[in-house]
Amino acid sequence: MPDPLGPLFGALESINSELTGFAARLARLEDMGAARGSAKRAAGDDGEEAARAPGAPVIWHEVKDADRAELWSSFTAWVIRMADAYELTTEQLPHGCWWEHGAVVAELTALWTGWQSTYAGDEDAAAGPYLWHDAWSRGIERIGRMWLGECTNGYHQTKSRTTWGTDPAYRKKVIDAGAPGITETTEK
Repeated sequence: MPDPLGPLFGALESINSELTGFAARLARLEDMGAARGSAKRAAGDDGEEAARAPGAPVIWHEVKDADRAELWSSFTAWVIRMADAYELTTEQLPHGCWWEHGAVVAELTALWTGWQSTYAGDEDAAAGPYLWHDAWSRGIERIGRMWLGECTNGYHQTKSRTTWGTDPAYRKKVIDAGAPGITETTEK
């Protein structure tokens, strides 16, 4: 006579195996998160900051001068490699001046850190590469459509615009205006 509890024990063993795998994966993800979090905090009493974890956000104006050159070198090498690998045209990313456009640098930086996050980890990223490629295509389209203005095909054209952050009178006017209030409309 077959054991009536055999299928039940087999199912429980299978579930236990899956739970063990999930627990190990969760532990690795938590370790990666802790590593990324520790890169943002001071490493010790000497005031030195821990190394940047792959995929950690980069806010260029907050990068310490001592780290800027190395980080910029890594970033620009990645941009050049991607421009060649994806056969970008100068209309998509101007060869001669992309780094002179702050929004282009911000967009490419986001794509770079997303790429690092997707490809630098030991974890199976599942849909990560597909999602990164989707972000890449949208980001490159957005660069050409929104951030470059008339700057294409190797010709750099500085945008004609008013710089917001350099006029203290303007900043004071906006601050003094105060935050918008809630207005109630009543129908009569």
